[in-house]
Amino acid sequence: MGLNQLSISSRLEEIRRESSLDLLGVADAGRAAQDCLELTGPISERFPRAIVVAVRVSPGVLGTLVDGPNLLYLHHYRHLNFQLDRGALRIAQEIERMGHAAVPIAASQVVDWTAMRGHVSHKEMAGLAGLGWRGRNNLLVTGQFGAQVRLASVLTDLPLEPGAPLSAGCQGCQRCLAACPAGAIRGEPEEFDHQLCYGQLKEFSKTRRISQYICGLCVKACSGPLQDGAGPISVS
Repeated sequence: MGLNQLSISSRLEEIRRESSLDLLGVADAGRAAQDCLELTGPISERFPRAIVVAVRVSPGVLGTLVDGPNLLYLHHYRHLNFQLDRGALRIAQEIERMGHAAVPIAASQVVDWTAMRGHVSHKEMAGLAGLGWRGRNNLLVTGQFGAQVRLASVLTDLPLEPGAPLSAGCQGCQRCLAACPAGAIRGEPEEFDHQLCYGQLKEFSKTRRISQYICGLCVKACSGPLQDGAGPISVS
């Protein structure tokens, strides 16, 4: 189509704004693309790039959470996923109009229930794109919004310049540890206990009249960088 890098980037930014998405980044998919579930063949060769989009979770809705998820949060969670899926679809359609390949990956679709995995790890792709880092709560933590974001990805062969992972971390912030009702969050991201978290999500799904494995308490606690330097900040 004769589009240059600047034209492509400008069009993607236009779609981001029109879709009310807060962040957009490009990852060198590499090994992360090889871990795709249900997608066969040399995925990393067919789709060497991943476009990752993020939308902020409403602080107002998170503010209604006390000791677990509620129906308002469930409704908001589902609509954010729908918004992300629509945005990813628009991006994929535009890429295909340019003559390139694209596969939009659902914001929240469990493929492997045992390991609680989707088609790809959006947070891993987002980390590779430089949108944030893995926090103690096992979520993507962004410099702008903390962990209060939802994510979706588009795998593509569009020749885009990828971002780079941030040299960043949560520093001395441990707000999510105190917020976790399951005690699944520890001092280091690698110590996060998936089984304790999963067990708490299952319990909430039964006792809170919700049909989805969600919580939101550590998301509420991780609102972004603190002005006193004690919270999550980028050091790149």
